[in-house]
Amino acid sequence: MPRITGFDIPDEKKVSFSLRYIFGVGPKIADKIIKSTKINPEKRAKDLTADEINQIAKQLEKHAVGGQLRRIVRDNVDRLRRIGSYRGLRHRQGLPVRGQRTKTNARTGRGKRKTVGALAKEVAAKMEAAGK
Repeated sequence: MPRITGFDIPDEKKVSFSLRYIFGVGPKIADKIIKSTKINPEKRAKDLTADEINQIAKQLEKHAVGGQLRRIVRDNVDRLRRIGSYRGLRHRQGLPVRGQRTKTNARTGRGKRKTVGALAKEVAAKMEAAGK
């Protein structure tokens, strides 16, 4: 597995697809890097030479990727929380931030379903059965 900027990329995939395994590198940036380094896009990652890997790493330095990108995103979210914006409050509460509905769906943010109201009859029936 070739290692580029601290990330192992898959051997058997073409270079443009392998680069996408790096956090912050999508299809557009991967294609841009391949064009600028003049690497054959049909080449597999395992066939890259040390020189080509160095060229790719040099191109990736121009972009925020990996831990650096994660830090930027975390700082942005922390800033929203600190200034007390609506988006910051939604982040703090763990709810959807971008205007999605929460009456239905949004299970990831709201957690497991909790049934409310219908349990009173069941509890009363169990108490009555236990009393007899």
